[in-house]
Amino acid sequence: MKYLVTGGCGFIGSNFILRCFDKEKDVKITNIDAMHAGSNPLNLKNLRNPNYQFIKGNICDKKLMKKLIEDVDFVINFAAESHVDRSIKNPEPFIQSNVIGVYTILELLRTKRKVKFLQISTDEVYGEILKGKFLECDKLNPSNPYSATKASAEMLIRCYTRTYNLDTIVTRSTNNYGPRQFPEKLIPKTIISALRNEAIPLHGDGRAKRQWMHVFDHCDALLKILSKWKKSSIYNISGNYEITNLSLVRQILKIMNKSENLITFVPDRPGQDERYGINSNLIKREIGFKTKMKPQESLESTVQWYVSNKEWWQNIRFKKIKNPIPWISN
Repeated sequence: MKYLVTGGCGFIGSNFILRCFDKEKDVKITNIDAMHAGSNPLNLKNLRNPNYQFIKGNICDKKLMKKLIEDVDFVINFAAESHVDRSIKNPEPFIQSNVIGVYTILELLRTKRKVKFLQISTDEVYGEILKGKFLECDKLNPSNPYSATKASAEMLIRCYTRTYNLDTIVTRSTNNYGPRQFPEKLIPKTIISALRNEAIPLHGDGRAKRQWMHVFDHCDALLKILSKWKKSSIYNISGNYEITNLSLVRQILKIMNKSENLITFVPDRPGQDERYGINSNLIKREIGFKTKMKPQESLESTVQWYVSNKEWWQNIRFKKIKNPIPWISN
């Protein structure tokens, strides 16, 4: 089996590649990554496998992508701009990567219909839900430029699947955590800030609630989907850990034996969603997937990974926020 993985030097993509080689036999992976914010060459530095190839490039490069798609069985698209705060400050890179990039892939697949396309999306496309959980059939109602571009990509995939008979699947996962996550995200930012005894900014009152899943569980779900492929499916992939941002940060500080005085409340982001919630019974029924990682243990192991791998994040640009409202220029 031959996979073209886009954005494979990012958080979820790199974990997927490592997980795939660990669990699958006779698989060949080509990884194309533009090495924008969120990608780290250290993520796959120690990967030594003759069936792995890395190419630095952009998924919007039609000529390059045409060459790479020519000889693969699956395109698995992790490539995306994904940070909500940055999308609010400047949506353009999100439109380029998350919409134009997907459009480029779909256009090429019109002439390579035997190639299957797996799009990694997000639960944020549904928007806010205060009670209950969204099903795959519920309407999309994104609240910020990031989630709007991911929803736009899904609409393109849906119409190309129907109009041009492409073989596609879309997955919508909850928040991920684990090793190799870029420090701008809540959990690594909290851990690294605590290690440096720096302030940990929390939007609003910290009561926004999210579902979390360990990246290993997410990757295992994707591997099951690839092995039990069902054309035109959409799958919610939810974690087993729902918690407010404030409670999560407090839990991390407790694990690290650090003071809660490090927590600093900053003005809420525009369009902040109070809660996300998705129902993942469909993937359990059709694919047989269930999460295995235990929240407390996996959170502790995540903290330990960042403590033990300082060389991974110390050279990453990680400055104190001079202006605590990141969507307003300093």
